[in-house]
Amino acid sequence: MQGREPDEQHRVATPLELIFDLTFVVAISLCGSQLAQALAAGHIGGGILGFAFGMFGILWAWMGYTWFASAFDTDDWAMRIATLVQMVGVLVLGLGQAPLFASIEQGHWDNRALIAGYVIMRVSMIYLWLRVAKDAPEYAVRGHAFAKGIVITQLVWVVLGVLDLPMVPALIGSLFGLALEFYGVVWVQRRAGNTTPWHPHHISERYSLLVIIALGEVILGTTTAVGAMVERQGWTVDAGVVAVAGISLAVGIWWCYFAIPWGDLLAAYRAKGMGFGYGHMPLYVVLAAIGAGLHVVAYYVEGEATIGAVGAMLTLAIPVGLAVLGIFTFANYLLPGGNSFHTRLMSMVGAALVAAVALAALGVPIAWCLGVVMLSPWMAVTAYEVKGHRYLALLLEKYGVTSTHA
Repeated sequence: MQGREPDEQHRVATPLELIFDLTFVVAISLCGSQLAQALAAGHIGGGILGFAFGMFGILWAWMGYTWFASAFDTDDWAMRIATLVQMVGVLVLGLGQAPLFASIEQGHWDNRALIAGYVIMRVSMIYLWLRVAKDAPEYAVRGHAFAKGIVITQLVWVVLGVLDLPMVPALIGSLFGLALEFYGVVWVQRRAGNTTPWHPHHISERYSLLVIIALGEVILGTTTAVGAMVERQGWTVDAGVVAVAGISLAVGIWWCYFAIPWGDLLAAYRAKGMGFGYGHMPLYVVLAAIGAGLHVVAYYVEGEATIGAVGAMLTLAIPVGLAVLGIFTFANYLLPGGNSFHTRLMSMVGAALVAAVALAALGVPIAWCLGVVMLSPWMAVTAYEVKGHRYLALLLEKYGVTSTHA
């Protein structure tokens, strides 16, 4: 485990990383389903709280493994077994979502299953970092520092789980644990000056794959909503509109994200890697929330939601707007200069989303409101294909970024 070359040619995700990601498909889906049920029942605050905490655990664990593998993946038997252990932890983490949401609804805080799954994953990471410290002397300080940091944070989580505190103290303790996780990374950066040899194009591909996984929740939510409509009234025009709108919504957001040459930008601005990595966390959260919003629409169609048509549309329109905003924010973070163009686009996107909610308030069928929501990312897609791609090329040339993006 000497460390891979950060400029290795044709570096792509390995089959081991791809099967590892499959467990996150399940974990994100379980967390999103719980959010949808909470929102449909009108438990807005509790649902958002549980979803934010659950998704943090899922995404933080995924990021820790992903950045490590980009730098040190040897794909030998020990690495594969360590990955297997983490996959088991992810499934336990996913199965802990339901108890967490249920406990919040009942007025207390039960995240013990989440902690158990998370600890399983992080124990594997301790072994991997100690192996780096042993095999690669130049990264020994960093390896030991990460191992110590993970041990300390895991002890905090275990103590919180064993104490089984009431709601408020448990929430405060959990927030302390989250802060400690972030500080642990900062502490390692200060203690170990050298950085791990992560590969910018590999990292961008890994993050892009998780975007696709999160968008899979949108497709699942579309299927659920269409299924509910077909079950109640058979195949109708409204059901067809929902099917087209839901899939188009997923593809439109996908188009917005993949229009940016993330790997080329990371290669040019490696110092922005940490901002890129951590900044994706809220983007993944809102992408998964779009799928949950579509689930809420399905609950509304089935007559099982208590929040009404406007509430159902808000659960969808808000994360869609935040997702498009997040993509533009990242693009401007890595490649400054597109603020005015992005501001105009966001105004158009926001107007479409407001119109969708207004139509729901006026009593327009939910299927057609969903169709208006679908148009919002496609406004950005159209602007990119008409003018934005030339503007992007000029910015890349201005800042000296060599693009391999097709």
